[in-house]
Amino acid sequence: MRKGRKESLPGFAARVLMVVRRIPPGRVSTYGDVAALAGRARAARAVGNIGGSEALKRSLLAAEGVVVAGTRVRELERVRWTGRR
Repeated sequence: MRKGRKESLPGFAARVLMVVRRIPPGRVSTYGDVAALAGRARAARAVGNIGGSEALKRSLLAAEGVVVAGTRVRELERVRWTGRR
């Protein structure tokens, strides 16, 4: 994508969903990690908006056994998946 030219959100949203589907069970990624893997490293906030409500995200994390305290994932470094090797 050329500098200064915005990509349509639906295209970016589709790439975000492809990245999210690759996250292994019981693991999490930050919005920034997902944005970078989807090709827009500075679009972390957009990733958060694509993901749905906070209640939905919390219930999905709980179903995977990921513990959330307040707004933070406990032991993030242990369960974090960056998609990089």
